[in-house]
Amino acid sequence: MAHILIVEDEESLARVIELELGYEDYETTTVHNGREAFSLLEQNTYDLILLDIMLPEMSGMEILRRFRNFDASTPVLLLTARDEVYDKVSGLDLGANDYITKPFEMEELLARIRVHLRTLKKSSTNVLIHDNLRVEIDSREVYRGDTEIQLTPREFDLLVFLLQHQNQVMTREQLLDKVWGFDYAGDTNVVDVYIRYLRNKIDKPFDQATIQTVRGVGYTIKDAKK
Repeated sequence: MAHILIVEDEESLARVIELELGYEDYETTTVHNGREAFSLLEQNTYDLILLDIMLPEMSGMEILRRFRNFDASTPVLLLTARDEVYDKVSGLDLGANDYITKPFEMEELLARIRVHLRTLKKSSTNVLIHDNLRVEIDSREVYRGDTEIQLTPREFDLLVFLLQHQNQVMTREQLLDKVWGFDYAGDTNVVDVYIRYLRNKIDKPFDQATIQTVRGVGYTIKDAKK
């Protein structure tokens, strides 16, 4: 069952969408506030996001920009009352997969959702492999040999970024920028904490050493063939 996040500040419209998606057997989470929506996206994963542009506290465009810093694959459909080309182009440039202008027919929204969920399912072959560590990006599954490893969304995104940049030493600042978002205002020590979490899950139980520390610089994963 696909889980869809509905981000819409017009509560009556959000409720209608929620009910219609429920009739189609989708699981839904609904939020009316931009900052709260972004907090949910940092902590959870969804199969698809319906995102209104005009939101209190944080705009849909800002949510989209920050979200694409750590998740490049989850489909995002913009819901907007605006019908200007500039807004549509801006949303697509920031990483939206589609847009639909309010008011819209529910049948059209449901059809677009089905299309993007089918596309996401077909693209589930995106896999990163390092020795016997396998990361299936689109399904967000991680295996060491035949053993599945459960990671939090942030741990997963950190591991994927390091694997996508094998043989490159990534500084803490670079990791904060690309995985947490460039405007993250917390302590850089959070990177060390999450590296330790990852090692305790993907390395320690299997007597492996995937993530290497480069003293005074940062972290890297060396190509398994080197």
